[in-house]
Amino acid sequence: MSKFIIQVNGSVYGTSASFRALSFCQHALANGHDIITVFFYQDGVTNSNALTCPASDEIDMHAKWQAFAQQYNITLTNCVSAALRRGVLSQQEAVENGKKHWNSDETFTMGGLGELVVGIEKADRLISF
Repeated sequence: MSKFIIQVNGSVYGTSASFRALSFCQHALANGHDIITVFFYQDGVTNSNALTCPASDEIDMHAKWQAFAQQYNITLTNCVSAALRRGVLSQQEAVENGKKHWNSDETFTMGGLGELVVGIEKADRLISF
């Protein structure tokens, strides 16, 4: 079986990238493959925004990623530089940058491109959405 690292570049809403990435992850695990990590990059970091409030008839992608990470014990990593540029801050980033509030859920960790590279070295394939 294969080991994947998944890179999500698409925003939480406005594209189908996040939905397709999550669906791929679920199917890969169901078929015996491993997911090393899911790395959120560019607009993909908006998936960690705990303040998203989709309409009741829309899919709550933020909640779906949280449930996925908890169910399968998969690490969800935000590119810290991309997140800060888009106003997505963890509690630690808020403190370090003198902000009163944060909006990134604790299910998502902040990391750098170095973590993506380390994941790629361990993986058989990098899949980008």
